[in-house]
Amino acid sequence: MPTYDYECTECGKTFELVQPITESARKKLRKNDPRPCKCSAPISRLIGTGGGVIFKGSGFYETDYRSDSYNKAAKADKEATTGNTETKSDSTKSETADKKTEAKPKETKKPETPKVDKPAPKK
Repeated sequence: MPTYDYECTECGKTFELVQPITESARKKLRKNDPRPCKCSAPISRLIGTGGGVIFKGSGFYETDYRSDSYNKAAKADKEATTGNTETKSDSTKSETADKKTEAKPKETKKPETPKVDKPAPKK
């Protein structure tokens, strides 16, 4: 449920109330609402900036919805740093070749444990 900012019309004290979106703005505090001030004057809802939206779960990435101009600039920057001047058909061929090489897992050798000389037995 969203949090709304309210202000006491008599003393000017501001406070927050958690309400359902479907509920209309309150004119007075209810019995179970927290009392930010001692006066029981009417209250008014303030216009808030709203909160940030946070998507939780898999599939939501900050870079999923980049603008076309950003994507073009990023691509140009990447090509400039790598010196890539391939044509579109060449880049498609190289991408498929890269995918084929990436599909094969590389063999890794386990590091050999160094041999440690044991001290001579005590006599």
